[in-house]
Amino acid sequence: MKKYIVFTATLLVAFFFSVNAQPPQGVKWTKEGNGYFVAEAGEIVQYALPLLTKSVVVTKAQLTPKASNAPLSIRNFFFSGDNKKLLIYTNSKTVWRYDTRGDYWLLDLSDNSLKQIGKSRPASTLMFAKFSPDGKKVAYVSDYNLYVEDLSSGKANALTTGGNRKLINGTFDWAYEEEFFCRDGFRWSPDSKKIAYWQIKVGEVKTYLMLNNTDSLYPFTVPVEYPVAGEAPSAFRIGVVDIGTAKTNWMGITTDPVLQSYAPRMEWAANSAELIVQRLNRKQNESDLLLCDAVTGKSNTVYHERDDAWIDILPLWSTSYQYGGWDWLNGGKEFVWPSEKDGWRHLYRVSRDGKQETLITKGKYDVMEICALDEKSGYVYFYASPDNATQKYLYRAKLDGTADAERLSPLNQNGTHNYSVSPTGTFAQHAFSNYYTQPSREWVALPSHDALDGHKVYNAVSKADSTKSNVSFFKVTTSEGVQMDGWMAKPTNFDPNKKYPVVFFVYTEPWGQNAVDRYGTASNRLYNGNMANDGYIYITMDNRGTPVPKGREWRKSIYRKIGLVNIRDQALATKEVMKWSFVDTSRIAVWGWSGGGSATLGLMFQYPEIYKTGIAIAAVGNQLNYDNIYQERYMGLPQENREDFVKGSPITYAKNLKGHLLYIHGTGDDNVHFNSAEQLINVLIAEGKQFQLMTYPNRTHSISEGKGTSQHLSQLYTDYLRMYCPPGGR
Repeated sequence: MKKYIVFTATLLVAFFFSVNAQPPQGVKWTKEGNGYFVAEAGEIVQYALPLLTKSVVVTKAQLTPKASNAPLSIRNFFFSGDNKKLLIYTNSKTVWRYDTRGDYWLLDLSDNSLKQIGKSRPASTLMFAKFSPDGKKVAYVSDYNLYVEDLSSGKANALTTGGNRKLINGTFDWAYEEEFFCRDGFRWSPDSKKIAYWQIKVGEVKTYLMLNNTDSLYPFTVPVEYPVAGEAPSAFRIGVVDIGTAKTNWMGITTDPVLQSYAPRMEWAANSAELIVQRLNRKQNESDLLLCDAVTGKSNTVYHERDDAWIDILPLWSTSYQYGGWDWLNGGKEFVWPSEKDGWRHLYRVSRDGKQETLITKGKYDVMEICALDEKSGYVYFYASPDNATQKYLYRAKLDGTADAERLSPLNQNGTHNYSVSPTGTFAQHAFSNYYTQPSREWVALPSHDALDGHKVYNAVSKADSTKSNVSFFKVTTSEGVQMDGWMAKPTNFDPNKKYPVVFFVYTEPWGQNAVDRYGTASNRLYNGNMANDGYIYITMDNRGTPVPKGREWRKSIYRKIGLVNIRDQALATKEVMKWSFVDTSRIAVWGWSGGGSATLGLMFQYPEIYKTGIAIAAVGNQLNYDNIYQERYMGLPQENREDFVKGSPITYAKNLKGHLLYIHGTGDDNVHFNSAEQLINVLIAEGKQFQLMTYPNRTHSISEGKGTSQHLSQLYTDYLRMYCPPGGR
């Protein structure tokens, strides 16, 4: 319900980091941190810093198979530990929403030989292929089983057997992938002799049958193992398989026999003898870190944490950990761990046995994301914004916790900064924008932040003019004392003596921050035209419960109250906006997608006196329909507090609809299933409520597949808005 929450130019954050490329892409630093590799014009080149000297590492000729006249199309590439071999990822295909399966080719740079890995496997079925640490083997997943291939002999062996849709080895089911970002499900041991992996047993999870009416004369079902709120999740096991014998030792990780539990993170514990595993209980409010003996399977809890609401695992808010990783210090004697236990998200230095810990980051601010850890110099680099929750800056703090964090982002560049910091903290690729400054990028030296390539960001900042932007940021305080950040895009040639319609863009749930100070933040890609030129005021506001850096209490005050706290905050803030002299209170519209669609329904149904027009896309009308990992994390267990799910669901209040509602849903949505739409439709019909409905046959949650789909949706959205919330000042 949270992957398509923002359809504005906020997607520009990834304009050169490619953080969403799958498998992980982005800046590929050299080990020394003084250069980087990139695929460019069909070749792989290296740029050396600080002069950005370019050299070709792999030519098109080297990337051309013998039986082909064309080089491989590079989706991604990975060097072996000694940089003497290279894996090329190509011919990629989508698994649910990211292209995590495809073909892999091995280029040996010592003799320029090029051969396909897993050649005996079906085309485009290899997932997460990676070198062993010694560079002699490659492991990968194909059709739910784990394989290893010896690079000298070319022999491939299956390390697991019997894998299928119900028994998954080395990767994950739909819910783990969607809600924990778990995709790559195996890890090489440092000594290259073993592989640790997840096995997911989906057999007990009920199957949701999506109906495909478009791809054949006779409809057929598409099964998805999908545990809704209240249903037990897939069972997991973590095993360590010996490369030579293909024998697996299973770790003795206990779980609740009825409710089950989760294991969203697992890595080797800085050696080849132990694993470290994070286990969450079903409610996700208790976290245990377990050290597991790789031979005996014996596990021991070394660190326990509990929260009255829920615990966010690291990959959920720090994207660089979504394909694994654990920050060990002092030769494996300590590790870095985040916690909100003092009311703010901070980093701690924890001993291996969990008995000692040191606070690294101190103060009334949140660590927004970890950028890099340079133990040699003694610093951790991270994002924070202590004074403005709509912005983001690079900071660093000493790993021993002896000093306050220092801001590295320039003081004259207020807005949103993104960095890829080198492993040594010496250089970084830097991007900057704010609502009136177009995105700029540069290479910088750290910690001085001096530009290496012509002061590009400085030049962009010096030329930017906030007075030429129709966007402004504001704070609004509700009658209950809740202060919310927002942005507003005013109409072109705005006349304060006229009254204008207002369109609110909402998401409101724990997965979406909309009020972000970056370029294009107030644009609307669904509107076919220019909202400002047509005479609309466009506004967003972030309520309590949204994941903004305002501390734990702000984010978790929504616990067991989704559909209530967020909706009330938005409505009360809207009432304050309606007091502005230039707002036409008879023309108030709201729209959102996914969780934003749910919020749109909630606002239209609970506060019909405010919102006259609503466009809800791919919404969850009934919280009991959505997957257990997400909904139970924020709402508890239906077995214990079902009334909270009912009270928070839009369907409960559908009888109150008074305004104009357009409901849009794709029938092939594997995320928010179409039955959620039909249940809501049934209630609206029963209550005699007129509304308009548009279904997109066999489209997914993004409603983007098929010729003309995006254009059709945009025109539909625009026409409806113009008809029922007409633009222009009056």
